[in-house]
Amino acid sequence: MQAGKLKHRVQIQHRITTQDPQTGEQLTPQWVEFATVYASVEDLSARDFIAAQAGQSEAKTRIVIRYRKGITAAMRVLLDDGTICGIVGPPLADAKSRREYLTLLVTSGVNDG
Repeated sequence: MQAGKLKHRVQIQHRITTQDPQTGEQLTPQWVEFATVYASVEDLSARDFIAAQAGQSEAKTRIVIRYRKGITAAMRVLLDDGTICGIVGPPLADAKSRREYLTLLVTSGVNDG
């Protein structure tokens, strides 16, 4: 993939739960930034969508980023237009080096990631 295709700035977020130091009570979970990266964001074509339904029935968009360690399906992506997308399934490494790019299949319209 050419670097010029990574033109969307997206934020990858992970959920944390903190504990009240006074009472020890678990506070409401919140999403915090894991990384802000440039990405290629493409809606799946009809053919891609049908193929993705076999294993990932919710996937609607493909996001490609440079390889970054630590990204999991428990995270979410905040697109540059404010859309929140949940990651569907594990990130997919590129076929050649497995350390150059990651492909994230995501679904949008989720209320909390």
